Amino acid sequence: MRVAAIDQGTTSTRCLVVEDGGTWHVAGSRRHNQFHPAPGRVEHDPEELLRNIEAVLQAAGPVDAIGIANQGESCLAWDAQTGKAFSPVIVWQDARTADALGRLDPSAERRSKEVCGLPLDPYFSASKLAWLLNNVPAAAEAHAVGRLRLGTTDAFFLDRLAGSFATDLATASRTGLLDLKSGAWSPQMCELHGVPIECLPEIRTVNGGFGRIGETPVKVSIVDQQGALYGHNCRKPGDCKITFGTGAFLLAVSGSERPQDSELLPTIAWQLDGHPPTFAIEGGVYDAGSALEWARSIGLFSALEELGTFEGPSALSRGIVFVPALSGLAAPYWDRKAAPLFIGMDHSTDRRDMVRAVLEGIAMLTVGLVDAASKVAELGASISIDGGLSQSSYFAQFLASASKRTITVPPMHELTALGLAEFCGVDVAATRSAAQSFVPDGSVTDEDHRRFGQAVERARGWKV
Repeated sequence: MRVAAIDQGTTSTRCLVVEDGGTWHVAGSRRHNQFHPAPGRVEHDPEELLRNIEAVLQAAGPVDAIGIANQGESCLAWDAQTGKAFSPVIVWQDARTADALGRLDPSAERRSKEVCGLPLDPYFSASKLAWLLNNVPAAAEAHAVGRLRLGTTDAFFLDRLAGSFATDLATASRTGLLDLKSGAWSPQMCELHGVPIECLPEIRTVNGGFGRIGETPVKVSIVDQQGALYGHNCRKPGDCKITFGTGAFLLAVSGSERPQDSELLPTIAWQLDGHPPTFAIEGGVYDAGSALEWARSIGLFSALEELGTFEGPSALSRGIVFVPALSGLAAPYWDRKAAPLFIGMDHSTDRRDMVRAVLEGIAMLTVGLVDAASKVAELGASISIDGGLSQSSYFAQFLASASKRTITVPPMHELTALGLAEFCGVDVAATRSAAQSFVPDGSVTDEDHRRFGQAVERARGWKV
């Protein structure tokens, strides 16, 4: 079998062609524009994303099946008859609905966590979809005449490209509108947010089929992070991966039952056709690769090769700390008013010290996710990581020491695409050769953890 695995992410769209036996190659990659029309707002052009998907799929050539991964919580509104988008894509990082959510009764937070497992945070799709209905006149007009469609980006892509207005259960679990118990859209949550339930897509299993693009079946559709979890070969309770992309996302398999309430979030890992859902616990850091990109844009470094090694003791041990809260703080803080913070510099501090502090700050926030996950599930002996930051030996070693866990880096880095191919039925066993391992070396101390915790507290609640 030959599969086109399309990873439509926050900054780019990539397509890998994966074949039985595990051979693979990157067929195409297209970056897209990021729009910031106002503070706290992040948008994409849905037509640009569609063009990029079509371009990388064409570059793949003839294939037997297609799998598509989506950004997760990013969403939009469009016309049911013409397919025309009424709005830009509101990206998962976007915080425009924070004030509206803050005005809801405190009981709404409790209801949300009971039904869908998620807090009332603008990260999730529900409040964004309500905002579109209330602020985009064309969307309201379409709703009045029964032509409005609302959904995450996958439903838009599948509707336009494959004639299938559908999403999968894992993606639906990231909206804030799913009843985790029933696996269906929740009338209670839709009413709470003001989202018309009839405008939402059909929910299917990950490999339940999503129409055809031309003559080729779209066999699989899922959130990129859940696709990566499968690609990391995480199958049993306690198996854990962290992907370092635009943000950092920890997912740990919890089993066939909804995990207990904790600082992290219950989510659907996947549901295969003919099987019950597999649950996971999830936590994220809003700014990982995006924090590093910001550091590069202000001149702290120029090439990723500079991030592999550093001389001398860590920046953190010398009191130089960076809290990467450019978009606020996600789990377990859920503080959109947190601000990024550099602290501890003096006249001798240079660019290398500061970019090192950026790497360490991302790792330290990630350790908080690992600690929270370990309170809910007995994590395995090692944690598998992927994404751009996983290619920095310094970062991987610091993360191992700070988390007091072995960190492994698989030799094949395109784990979301690998997961898509596996869901489609491709045998990828040959790609699972020996991973590089980093073991704790005692270089990150309890005092380092205390110091970073103090910096986080100073960063919190800063924005007006």
